[in-house]
Amino acid sequence: MGIVVRQSMKGILVNYVGAFIGFLTTFFVLTKFLDPEVIGLTKVFLEVSTVIGSVALMGTSASIMRFFPYFKNSKNNDNGFFFYILLLPTLGILICIPLYLLFKAPITTFFAKNSSLYIDYYYWVIPLILFIVYWAVMESYSTQKMRIVVPRFVREVLIRLLLICVYLLYAFKFLNLDGLIAGFISVYGIAMLVTLFYVSKIGSVTLKHDFSFIDKALRGKIIRYTLFLVLAILSGGILGQLDLFMVSSELGFNYAGIYSIAFYMAAVVEIPSRSISGISSPLAASALKEGDLATANDLYKKVALHQFMAGSCIFLLIWINIDNIFAIMPNGHIYQAGKWVVFFIAISNLLNVTLSFGATLISFSKYYYWGLFFAVFITIAGVTTNLLLIPRLGISGAAIATLVACILSYSVQQWIVMIKIKGNPYTVNLLKQIVLIVGMYAINRFLLPEWNANPFVDGIYRTLIVGGILLVAIYKMRLSEEVCGVVDKCLNCLIKRI
Repeated sequence: MGIVVRQSMKGILVNYVGAFIGFLTTFFVLTKFLDPEVIGLTKVFLEVSTVIGSVALMGTSASIMRFFPYFKNSKNNDNGFFFYILLLPTLGILICIPLYLLFKAPITTFFAKNSSLYIDYYYWVIPLILFIVYWAVMESYSTQKMRIVVPRFVREVLIRLLLICVYLLYAFKFLNLDGLIAGFISVYGIAMLVTLFYVSKIGSVTLKHDFSFIDKALRGKIIRYTLFLVLAILSGGILGQLDLFMVSSELGFNYAGIYSIAFYMAAVVEIPSRSISGISSPLAASALKEGDLATANDLYKKVALHQFMAGSCIFLLIWINIDNIFAIMPNGHIYQAGKWVVFFIAISNLLNVTLSFGATLISFSKYYYWGLFFAVFITIAGVTTNLLLIPRLGISGAAIATLVACILSYSVQQWIVMIKIKGNPYTVNLLKQIVLIVGMYAINRFLLPEWNANPFVDGIYRTLIVGGILLVAIYKMRLSEEVCGVVDKCLNCLIKRI
């Protein structure tokens, strides 16, 4: 876990710098200067591009992790690996974009009733799809090279800084709505180019290749794996955005904007996992290629523990301050309608960060085809729960639907992991962390008085007390030897200097 811890710690640092910038953007720029309708438009615009892009990728991100060990050869440009990871998404784009144009009528009908503004920018999605697809390829390739910090900086920091500039230009009337969308798209184009430049410095980006290297057996594996990934994505690729799409369609972009702000607050829970899972995935792929289930499952336990530890601490601090956050936020009285969206989406994200590495193990194992059945099941569950709950409970219903679908899907996934790979993420320390979080919430709820007159003061004192006790307890209980080892080294260095 040495390289995992080092790269993850650096990645997490970058992630939280980005989260701070995102916090400023979301709560002091978007909510102050942009109407909820415009926020909803940009969010849906991005998510539509992401859904189509995920299909166009044709599973390339997972294929990079699974098949790079077969190609790896630093003396021979990794046997043309870079060419092949560009070939698949290019074919996907040539299929998906014409289909997007062909299905304009049903797509625009879906948004026409309450979110007709999307129709005006229907074709603007195409360049954003291109940028997102090739950016994802470059990120995955960099991750496979065990280098996540710079791509993470691009995703978490650079993009947010550039978007702040675009939003402020719009807010102060230097850009109209067309200019806002154009600037929004350009930011992702810049992210793709910067990541490509970095990849060119750490690996081979040549298009030279030799088709003869891929023998019949390897070619068969790649084709079968790709076909199953494409089918799985077609079946379940829309699920992550389904709630937002249905809120937009049923309730309009105003509610989509409120939902998006609440969703962002809950998404902070997942930030640490982006580094930990990213740097752990290549190790899991190598272990499963060698049939080493013990190593893969040990990695699963460690990833689940560390991601739950980080995510649960963040969730606790958000939830004990949720009313303070809305009180501080510009126009917070509008966005407070999303309070319970934050809660239910955050719980879903906690389940996701704890158990999602199981899906990674399945995708890298010989049982990867289970992903197709998993995707079909979860999509049916997601569509059904959203259709039932959004008309009755509004945006909170969409969040509850996401949680229900999440619980059902991970129940099925964990059954597959335990039966087929003989692994599980559960440890005593994971249980201790759950008890610790519940205990800290009880302290906040029943022992700490409220300073209703000043949300800043209340938030600061509440966070310092609960957060301080929580961190000390985690260290004293030695819930993670890896994290405690890093803390011990830092403390020893500090003591020596003193």
